[in-house]
Amino acid sequence: MSPRVRVWGGLVLAAVVLFGVAPALLSDFRLNLLAKFCCLAMVAVGIGLAWGRGGMLVLGQGVFFGLGGYLMAMHLKLSDAGPGGVPDFMLLYGDGTVPGWWEPFRDPVVTILAILVLPALVATLLGLAVFKRRVRGAYFAILSQALAAAFAILLIGQQKVTGGTNGLNGFQSFFGFTLSDPVNKRMLYFIAAGVLLAMVAIVRLVMNSRYGELLVAVRDQENRVRFLGYDPALVKVVAYAIAACFAAIGGALFTPIVGIISPADVGVVPSIGFLVGVAIGGRATLLGPVLGAIGVSWAETSLSESFPSFWIYFQGALFILVVAFLPNGLATIGRLFRRRVKEPEPVPDAAPATLETAGTPT
Repeated sequence: MSPRVRVWGGLVLAAVVLFGVAPALLSDFRLNLLAKFCCLAMVAVGIGLAWGRGGMLVLGQGVFFGLGGYLMAMHLKLSDAGPGGVPDFMLLYGDGTVPGWWEPFRDPVVTILAILVLPALVATLLGLAVFKRRVRGAYFAILSQALAAAFAILLIGQQKVTGGTNGLNGFQSFFGFTLSDPVNKRMLYFIAAGVLLAMVAIVRLVMNSRYGELLVAVRDQENRVRFLGYDPALVKVVAYAIAACFAAIGGALFTPIVGIISPADVGVVPSIGFLVGVAIGGRATLLGPVLGAIGVSWAETSLSESFPSFWIYFQGALFILVVAFLPNGLATIGRLFRRRVKEPEPVPDAAPATLETAGTPT
C-alpha cells in the first residue's frame, strides 16, 4: 500500500474503533478513562510535530496544557456560580469578590477564543525570544522544563484565584450540559475522540506541505536552511505554536472530563510523561505519538490499580529500553516488518556453463 492509503486507512480504522467499538464494549467508567487518554494524546500529537519533525525537545508542554485547563475551569466555575455569582473557593480562600480579569470568562465564546489564541500567543513570544538567539537542543529543553516548574509554583502561590494546590474542581455543568449525566459524559468522549482525529489529520496535511519539508530541513541542517534565505526561528515558532494550541485544547477538554485541574497536572512530571509516551510510540511517525500516549496512560492506570508503587519504575525501565534499542519508538518494529515484506527474494545465479551446455545449440 502507498503511504497515503496506509495513513488514511489507519485514521478510518481509528475512527471505527473510537466511535463504534469502544462505546459498545467499554463501561461508562472505562470510556471516561479513554476520553482522558484522548486528551493526553492531543498533547502528544503536537509534541510529535515539534519534536519528531522539528527537532525541538519540548519538556514544558504542561504549561500550555495547564493554560487550556485553567481557562476552561474558570469558565465552568463562573457558569456554576451563575450570572454575577462568585465561585465557591473564592468565598473560602478570598474576599468574596471575583477578580476583574476573571469576568470575561463568563462568556463561552471568549473562553473558547482564549483557549485557542492565548497559549499559541505565549508560545510564539517565547519561541521568538529563544529561537532568535539560536537556543536549541538541551538548553531549550532545560528552559522549557524550568518554565513548567515556575508555572506550577505560580499556581500554588495564587490560592485566592487558582485554588492553590487543590486546583479547581467540583464542576457541575459544561456549556449548559449537566456533567453528572452519563449521556453527557459520553458526549464529552465523542468530542474528545473527534478532536483527536481532526488534530492527526491536520498534522498529516502539515507534514506533507512545503512547510513540513522546510521544518524537517531545519531539523537536519539548520545552518544550510539559513544560508538559503529562510529564517529557521520563524519555522520553529510555527510548529511550537501549533503544539501549544493542541496541548491547550487537550487541557481544556481534560478539565470537564476528569473533573479537576491542579498544579499536579501541569508541572515537570506531567510534562516529562507527555514526552515519554511520544518517545515510546515513535516521535517521527504520525500515529506513533497517539498510540504511545494512549498505551502508556492505559498501562499507568492498569498497573497503578494493582501495583501502586511499581508503575514509576516500569515507566523508567520502558523508556530506557526504547531509547536504547528502539530509538524511533515502537514504530521501528512496523518499519522493519514492512521493509522485510518489500524485500524481493534473491534470484539464483545462472548455472555455470559446462562442456555439455556450451556446445548445445539453442
